[in-house]
Amino acid sequence: MSIAFKKLRPLLNRVVVSKPEATKVSKGGIILKSSESVSWGTVVSVGPGRTLDNGTVRPISVAVGDHVLLPEYGGAAIKLDGEELFVYRDDDIVGILEEPLKQ
Repeated sequence: MSIAFKKLRPLLNRVVVSKPEATKVSKGGIILKSSESVSWGTVVSVGPGRTLDNGTVRPISVAVGDHVLLPEYGGAAIKLDGEELFVYRDDDIVGILEEPLKQ
């Protein structure tokens, strides 16, 4: 029996990220799917943070909607409601991408 879920609420210091599809544009302007992996994504959901030894909670350093730079390897791939998402630890995220280039 297969059960499908629509939402994941991450625990502790976990972050759920949606990556865009890797694409290439041919010389004629045709968009082609690429087999390369994408090294960035958009934060979809975050956990409450990590509880430290002294009992305080260290909050997650990213927020929902942030565009983040991801490590080359790592992250657990999951499918929710037909969409592929990735779960990372807050510590594994390399940085927050800002100021996208205007095309």
